Amino acid sequence: MKKKAKPLYDVIVIGAGASGLIAAGRAARAGARVLLLEKMERAGRKLLITGKGRCNITHDAPASEYYRHIYPNGRFLKHAFHAFFAGDILKILNERGVETTTERGKRVFPVSNRAGDVVEALKEWMGNQNIHVEYNVRVTGLLLDDDRACGVQVSDKQERREYHAGGVVICTGGKSYPATGSAGDGYTLARQAGHLVTEARPALVPLVTAGDVAGRLQGLGLKNVRAVVWMDGKKQGEEFGELMFAHYGLTGPIILTLSRQVVQALSEGHQVEIGIDLKPALDEKKLDNRLLRDIDSHGKKQIENVFKMWLPAKLIPVFLDLLNIDGKKPCNQMGAKDRRKTMLLMKDFRFRVTGHPGFKEAIITAGGVPTTEINSRTMESKLVKNLYFAGELIDLDADTGGFNLQIAFSTGWLAGQSAAGAPD
Repeated sequence: MKKKAKPLYDVIVIGAGASGLIAAGRAARAGARVLLLEKMERAGRKLLITGKGRCNITHDAPASEYYRHIYPNGRFLKHAFHAFFAGDILKILNERGVETTTERGKRVFPVSNRAGDVVEALKEWMGNQNIHVEYNVRVTGLLLDDDRACGVQVSDKQERREYHAGGVVICTGGKSYPATGSAGDGYTLARQAGHLVTEARPALVPLVTAGDVAGRLQGLGLKNVRAVVWMDGKKQGEEFGELMFAHYGLTGPIILTLSRQVVQALSEGHQVEIGIDLKPALDEKKLDNRLLRDIDSHGKKQIENVFKMWLPAKLIPVFLDLLNIDGKKPCNQMGAKDRRKTMLLMKDFRFRVTGHPGFKEAIITAGGVPTTEINSRTMESKLVKNLYFAGELIDLDADTGGFNLQIAFSTGWLAGQSAAGAPD
């Protein structure tokens, strides 16, 4: 009887992004012979554009705080975070010359502000011992034998071929920023293995609004404001922090965080609005008293000049138009009705949301392989032995602030460790 040839590799990792680099490096350092396959021409394409090219590496907070920012089931990551967490990824980077700094909101960035430094440090850490990397290779299918993963089918410009291994780790990402290689290939592989895949949706995505008001304010950033989601006239959620106006609508950290529920609501046919409270520290009564006090103190000034005490300069002509107030009039001609309208607009500057740019501008993808079908202690499929998942492919997504990259690093580490058969 002819014996089967021994596989050339112990572990195959599909995808050389954040989770794939960590998975491959962890498996190799555990002694496994690793094949890392990447469909693009180089590793870390998506990492290079994270944090607007600066790379928000992680978030400086305990796991308990992470869970509150991860959907739909952050506690699935308990074992992954225990195996590899924020301090661990920072140690890897620091030891390879990447100094980091913690900025406002506990967001951790490289001091150099260059995402490329992070990618190069991860590649250096991964090393080349026990690892063979192939670029410009697309995985077209899994090799399965009696409900076990035993390799992959691949294709490149020259040929189609098969690679065999004792374990396969899928780290292909979701569907966001498809130009970087995240085109949903992993979902096809997961379905081939019998997994259900929760519908992929854009997350952490800017919002398109009706009318030209946002466009007139393009480039204006606001800090310490509150954004409220209104769905069919009912308040659904809110966030406090920073936002920015763009030619198409709204963006910035709090808008990206709120976009998760907005995208879902729009897909279900609801009417969605965003209301911006420009003065969240003051209730309506206190704000009205302040406006009245300023009007009384500067009654001879033109209304538009008094507005400079209340609003950024770029907002003033927009407000005057919306309120239908002549900014050239003396302030003492501004009556109680106009003052109240001004106060209400400051407390609820409303925009109707008409859509979003989709996956091409979504930072991450919501949806993917359900956590109920993955062993949280190992990242192994509950349906197919020796098949592991890591990163954005899993149905986990988080608020902006470094949480999503840490999910990729932690699940990649645990998947690579498990696939290599390494001890905890």
